[in-house]
Amino acid sequence: MALTLPELPYDYDALGEYMSAETLEYHHDKHHKAYIDKGNEKSKKELNNDNFIPAMLDAFKNDQGLFNQLGQHYNHLHFWQWMSPNGGGKKLPGELEKQIESDLGGFDGFRKKFIESGTGQFGSGWVWLAMDKNGKFEVTSTKDGENPICYGKTPLLGCDVWEHSYYIDYRNARQKYLEAFVDHLINWEHVAELYSEGQLKEVA
Repeated sequence: MALTLPELPYDYDALGEYMSAETLEYHHDKHHKAYIDKGNEKSKKELNNDNFIPAMLDAFKNDQGLFNQLGQHYNHLHFWQWMSPNGGGKKLPGELEKQIESDLGGFDGFRKKFIESGTGQFGSGWVWLAMDKNGKFEVTSTKDGENPICYGKTPLLGCDVWEHSYYIDYRNARQKYLEAFVDHLINWEHVAELYSEGQLKEVA
């Protein structure tokens, strides 16, 4: 067994003007695959898509080269799921909406924080909606391939702000890309699923 590249959960042209088929082909087929190939090459253990998170966390502390690949593999496994045709906007599942209202000032407060955090992330990285150990929501950003798991938090939503994620469609206009992501692409059902899983972990 080894890390493998998942198929996209939609056609390459399904995200339309907000993320082009050309971007998805390069990002998924080239960039994500490269992280997988290098991760398999660098790992001394047999990893697969279901068991690699402990190795990712160990590498975060002890092997930056391996972590770069495993971290990006984790981030991208969910990134494809965090988008959907006709996604985005204010149609949030009930419990998720209630907590965003409580912790972030509602959708508009979340939207502002998420776009500002992603736009302000210097260089390559990610912007996140995460849940901390106390179950509270926060918006944060990380450099390179880091993610909230590395800091003991649960990632619920992430957007890739490396240039390869948006340059073909938006050139250097990262803010416009993030606006399109929030308003038109977010798969809130996947966010709600991760939220439910995170709540169960807290109870356990």
